[in-house]
Amino acid sequence: MPQIQSAVSVPSVAGRTQGLSSSASRREWLKFAAGASAVSLGAASLPALGRPPIPRSGPPRFRIGIAGYSLRPFYRYMKGKQQKHRSVPDGVSFRRDVSEGLTQIDFLDYCVAMGVEAAELTAYFMTPEADGFPSEASMLELRRQAFLRGIEISGTAIGNNFTVGKGEHYDQEIADAMRWIDLASTLGAPHIRFFAGTAAQLAKSPARMDEAIEAVQRCADHAAKRGVFLGVENHGRLTADQMLEIMDRINSPWVGINLDTGNFESDHPYEDLQACVPYAVNVQVKPFTKSPSGERSPADYGRVGKILRDAGYQGYVVLEYEDDDAFEAVPEHLAKLRAGLGVA
Repeated sequence: MPQIQSAVSVPSVAGRTQGLSSSASRREWLKFAAGASAVSLGAASLPALGRPPIPRSGPPRFRIGIAGYSLRPFYRYMKGKQQKHRSVPDGVSFRRDVSEGLTQIDFLDYCVAMGVEAAELTAYFMTPEADGFPSEASMLELRRQAFLRGIEISGTAIGNNFTVGKGEHYDQEIADAMRWIDLASTLGAPHIRFFAGTAAQLAKSPARMDEAIEAVQRCADHAAKRGVFLGVENHGRLTADQMLEIMDRINSPWVGINLDTGNFESDHPYEDLQACVPYAVNVQVKPFTKSPSGERSPADYGRVGKILRDAGYQGYVVLEYEDDDAFEAVPEHLAKLRAGLGVA
């Protein structure tokens, strides 16, 4: 079937169709492209960027999930060690005894109880072996347990930092990230959340951006062999322009943005989301946005939903709750998220 071309005209302003050398003009084009995708602008019609946005076909589709990070105070383990966990509140019941803290299987049961399609199994909370990493056998068991519950594993998430500067620490960060890619593949996770680093370290030394991009590229080459997408998160106070630079410079169809709606510390967070959404391979929705001073404002779920629909996003949208009252608050925010996305 021949491709239907959009009637939308491509902007011809200098700088928008010839490689977009400036961050400002690039962001203007990406905002245009996100809106144009709602009327099926073909990928072939896009101007020549360093790397074009992710092509989509058909209408937007969302699969709702919960990020394991939402229950972080209640898990038995935290980053390879047993933690002093909080007790599950009275009135919240699990299929198994959770007096020693939650496991990832308990979290799968929680996702079933919440009626969501997907679970994001954060690496921090997995049962470790002696070296601090979970075993391949435990990954296979989680995969089996998720399948038996009818829960999709939307992905996993790690806490790497590629802006530490070249040297032993940097090399170890890359080696650990690659190991997690292998474990994610065994788990059957199609996506793994990555951090590039922190804005403070990027500001301290411009070379840190080159090093972060080199590290992500090396990991991307490995992830391509294992069939795992890498989603670089807008974490560590990175700006939308920095995220777009990373996307522009990474040469891999297996890399995109893990778009966290609450992570841009910005006067215009929704504009930042709109600029970055063409590269989104996973979306985490927080119940708030942040100002440059870190002040929180309640999330506009309807506006988030419109940004995702207008961009033609297709994939997982997971709720990530960060306060301690998750068991009380998550059901309410899931309902708001569903309403904002326009899904039952």
